[in-house]
This record gives sequence, structure tokens and C-alpha cells, in this order.
Amino acid sequence: MTGTAQRPLLFLDVDGPLIPFGAASYPTWPTVSEPPDADVNPLLSRIDPEHGRRLAALPCEVVWATTWMADANECIAPRIGLPQLPVVVWPEPSDLDDQDERSGLHWKTRALVEWAAGRPFVWVDDEVTDIDRAWVAAHHRGPALLHRVDPRRGLTDGDCAAIDSWLRHLP
Repeated sequence: MTGTAQRPLLFLDVDGPLIPFGAASYPTWPTVSEPPDADVNPLLSRIDPEHGRRLAALPCEVVWATTWMADANECIAPRIGLPQLPVVVWPEPSDLDDQDERSGLHWKTRALVEWAAGRPFVWVDDEVTDIDRAWVAAHHRGPALLHRVDPRRGLTDGDCAAIDSWLRHLP
């Protein structure tokens, strides 16, 4: 943006934060009407439609950071009332990936720091670890919150409140 401060980024994963998994049962919500012959992923009914309202209220730019890639805009954004969002395009695997895997660094970490390019960011994922936090602290020149969501519950009001508080207290 020219002449104005850029808003912080919120990198959002889908599986775990928006589509919970690993619990014995889940609440489900009716999905948007689909054509009778549509091939609809049954996991989409686990997505709380209120997520869109909660995410839109945060003072940041939401970016899909998921293996769903552009499908998140097609399948998920309309279900939760979000517009088309930017999508992180993951780089091709490299020798660094093997090194990162051995060290315990998540395969998304380097790409997200690069994508943020110094902007403050929140990364919402169910696979964030202390290794990722330490790497980001050492390699990212701006503030960052790596927020781990319990995949059995998905994104909660408490998660959104913690993220909102962090974003509103940025310098």
C-alpha cells in the first residue's frame, strides 16, 4: 500500500482450524445448497459458518495458508461469507525441506516468513510447534504470533479473542 501502513497478515490453515478432526464426534452445520450432482466434500459440514464473521472482524488481512490452495476460495470462503482471499502458493520441494523435516521445522514456516516480507503476521494452524516459533523469531524482522489450534475443536471464540487481542496491541 502506498502512503498507508499495511495491515498485519493472518495466515489461515483449513484442516484443523476450520475443519476439526481427531475427536469422536463433531457439530455439523447445513451447507449451502449444491446442485444434486455436485461432488461435495462431506467434511465441509464441520465448518462453523460463524468463522467468516469472526475472521472478518479481525484487524488484519486474511490469507489462505493451506494445501486447499485456491479451492479454499471456491469451497470454503462462500460457505462462511468471506470474499476471495489471497492464497499462499507453496514452493516446489527443495533440499531445505529435508533439512527442515529433520530439524522439526514445519514445511510451511519458511514460505510464510518469506510471504510476510517483514509485515506483522499471525499464523493459525494445528501443527505449529516451538521449533517454528523459534525459527520465526530468528528469521522474521516483524512481530509474529504462531497460534496453534486444537484440531479436535477447531478455531474457537477463545482463539479468536487471543488473536484479536494480539493484533490490537501491535505497535
